[in-house]
Amino acid sequence: MLNIITVPTPSLRVRSQDISRDSLLCDETQQLIDDMIATMYDDDGIGLAAPQVAQNTRICVIGKEAIPKKHHIKGDLILVNPQWERISKKTLWDVEGCLSVPRIFGKVKRHKEIEVQAWDRNGAPISFDANDFFARVIQHEVDHLDGVLFIDKAKDIYEVERKDSRL
Repeated sequence: MLNIITVPTPSLRVRSQDISRDSLLCDETQQLIDDMIATMYDDDGIGLAAPQVAQNTRICVIGKEAIPKKHHIKGDLILVNPQWERISKKTLWDVEGCLSVPRIFGKVKRHKEIEVQAWDRNGAPISFDANDFFARVIQHEVDHLDGVLFIDKAKDIYEVERKDSRL
């Protein structure tokens, strides 16, 4: 498992670098992607961006539970050098949390519908529309790649106690 870095680690506030296709296809990067997926699930996350594991590269993973069945995506989604644009002006507020901001939650306004362009883990271009929760997760993870945390956009921020008092 990889260590998830948390606030106030300065590198969480730095825009990540695009990755070349050659760098993406090297064994180390492919292993990083596999390790990110395992780490995301180990920490009960639904998405994880490379900066959260101290890697300044534009890679994020989205857990299969966040992907609507209509997208016919098998398994987890890997987005490399992702970009998105809003499709409509409609926005929605909802509560978000983050593995890099433990025990903190707040309401964040996100675009309801977006169009996403990226590479998959093999460097092949992908493009798709996302809406609702799926769009929210993608926007949250791409924010990480830009050095932005959800607490920068949130209102009604609150903290919850640890579930296990032994920690």
